[in-house]
This record gives sequence, C-alpha cells and structure tokens, in this order.
Amino acid sequence: MSEKGLEAQRNYPLNKKLKEIFWGSWCMQTNWNYERQMNTAFMYGMSRTIDRLYPDPDEIDKKKEAYRRHLEFFNITPQCAALVFGICMAMEEEYAENPDTFDPAAISGVKVALMGPLSGIGDALFQGTIRTIAMSIGISLAQRGSIIGPILAALISIGTSAPITWYLGKLGYTKGQEFIRQMSESNLMEKLMFVCSIAGLFVIGGMSASLANLTTPIKFGEAFVLQDVLDGIMPKMIPLAMTWLMYFIIKSGKVKPMVVIVGCFIAGIILNYFGILAC
Repeated sequence: MSEKGLEAQRNYPLNKKLKEIFWGSWCMQTNWNYERQMNTAFMYGMSRTIDRLYPDPDEIDKKKEAYRRHLEFFNITPQCAALVFGICMAMEEEYAENPDTFDPAAISGVKVALMGPLSGIGDALFQGTIRTIAMSIGISLAQRGSIIGPILAALISIGTSAPITWYLGKLGYTKGQEFIRQMSESNLMEKLMFVCSIAGLFVIGGMSASLANLTTPIKFGEAFVLQDVLDGIMPKMIPLAMTWLMYFIIKSGKVKPMVVIVGCFIAGIILNYFGILAC
C-alpha cells in the first residue's frame, strides 16, 4: 500500500466503514445472476474499501486483483452478508498493509466457509421466522381493510433486520481485526487455509446434492433399477458427476459460462425426452 493509501486507511472513521458495510448488505440482491449469484453485489459493497486502499494509479494491478477476488461465486442471506463484509474488509486492510506476510487466498476461503452456515441460520431467522410473523400480522389486518397491515409488516421486517445487520457488520469488522492479529502472532494462516478448504468442500458437496437434483429413470423390468444401483454405490452420484463435469468445462476456459448454462438446458430437455435423465 502506498503512503497515500495508508494515511487514508488510518484516518478513515470507523462509523463510515460500518455505514459502507450496512448499505452494501442491503444491496445484496442487486444484479443477481445465475452464474455467480450475488458476486457483483458483494464486489460493489467492497469497492469503496478497495478504492481507498489502492488510490494511486501505480496500484491498478492490486486493485484489479481485489476486484476479481470479490467477483467469485457468492450467495448468502442478505442480512448475514454484513458479517462477511466486515471480516473481508478487515482482511483486505491487513493484506494491503502486509502483502508479504498475508495470504489473500484466506479472504476467499473465509467467504466460502461462512456463506453456507450463515445462510442456514439467516434463512431460518429472517425468511422463516421474522418475515412469516410480519406477513401474518400484516395480512390479517389488511384483510379487515386496515392500511396499517402492510405498514406494520414492513416496520416489523425492517425494524428487526436493520439493527441486526448493523451489529453483524460491526462484529465482523472489529472481531475480524482481533482475529487477524491473533492469527499473525500465532502463525495460524496455514491452519486457517486448511480449515477453509475443508469447509469449502463441504459447501460444494452440499450444493451439488441439494441444487442439482438429477436422477435416471432407466430400468429393466422390476429387477434392475439403475438409480437404485447408483444410490447403493454412492448417493447423489449423478449430481456430483455433473457438477465436476461443469467445473472442468468452465475451468478449461474454452467455453463461456452462459454457453454452458444454455447447453445444460438443451441437454436436459433432450435427455429427459428420451428417458435417460429426470429431475
């Protein structure tokens, strides 16, 4: 980091950082896409931090590197994104100040490790509980012709989400700084990367099993059902195989992701028509 960036970082008020985290979290559904879902929204939330850390034209390569890092796949309950924003902001600051001792891969690793567990908690709390309660009260009043119904539903949703989002952002940033200091003093970076890689594999495995719901209806009489045979060897074998196939195709760089998505639609229709795959 240049002297200009270092000075800007040290003089930047904590309250402004927390506002960036807060408002960035409220934009998480913006520009949602099928390829990487909330990646552009997350990068937008991190963009001011990155611009502040690398203000000089000579640091354009570092800025591009940071932008690319936060354009990776990301998906999370929007309110819980504040915690990840705070941690990533603290880690980006540490990396900018100490690029020789801090591994930037840890930033991506932490994002992958946190988005699965936080989404499980966040969906249950915000989508399954708070929103259900708010809509139940609002709808019951609206059915009686009261304008208070939708207003009260919005107030309950926003009144609970806003303070929790703010607190999670503050918790992520302040505790993230403490964690980074402890990690630097104890040389825990290698262990962190190992744990994050394991968590990442769990997340990818869970997504493959739950999102890619593919089976095969092929059978010969009642004696041989191919899907039962595959499940006996390894459950969810077909979704896993398709996930790895898509990974290697995209990783090769020869085929654009949108082409892969359209190809999957066409192949799915054809294979379903001929009774090879079902979903």
